[in-house]
Amino acid sequence: MGVGRVAGVQPSDRPADSPHPPASPSDSLALSAERLEALMAEALAEARAALDHHDVPVGALVVRTTDGEVVARRHNERERTGDPTAHAEILALRDAAVTAGTWRLDDHVLVVTLEPCPMCAGAAWASRLGGIVFGASDAKAGAAGTLYNLAADPRLNHEIPVVRGVRADACAEVLAEFFAARRVVPRRVLR
Repeated sequence: MGVGRVAGVQPSDRPADSPHPPASPSDSLALSAERLEALMAEALAEARAALDHHDVPVGALVVRTTDGEVVARRHNERERTGDPTAHAEILALRDAAVTAGTWRLDDHVLVVTLEPCPMCAGAAWASRLGGIVFGASDAKAGAAGTLYNLAADPRLNHEIPVVRGVRADACAEVLAEFFAARRVVPRRVLR
């Protein structure tokens, strides 16, 4: 199986049949395309840290848009902590709220290697996040435009600008390698 076909992860910037047009970095995010690429590289490094404790390699940063400072960086810790909510995005949003001294993160952007799931997209919505930037799309659980779109649901009281596909191939590759390694089954000796 090739990159982007593992666990519903898609390296493309968005599904071809998505009803939501792609956003660009200039669409209300105060970060340049070059800065987003650099931030995603940092998120990828964070994702790789999850491998040390056998967690799915997803990394997330929260960046204050007023000065571009990374105020939180986390990776998945579900296996490490036994906590089903210990997704990189949730942990990073919690840390960012502590740093900001408020739950309102409207002047912050979440940069994450994999499209947020419904839980994480809901947390981004609840924090009034100023933007979401993700790498690989997630056809099985993506909730920022692929399967669901909590970022732009008109029934909710807050919409979140989304930039899709930043370093998508690199983000999908890390996940593909992780899942490929888990599928390797030792051969049993048949007698």
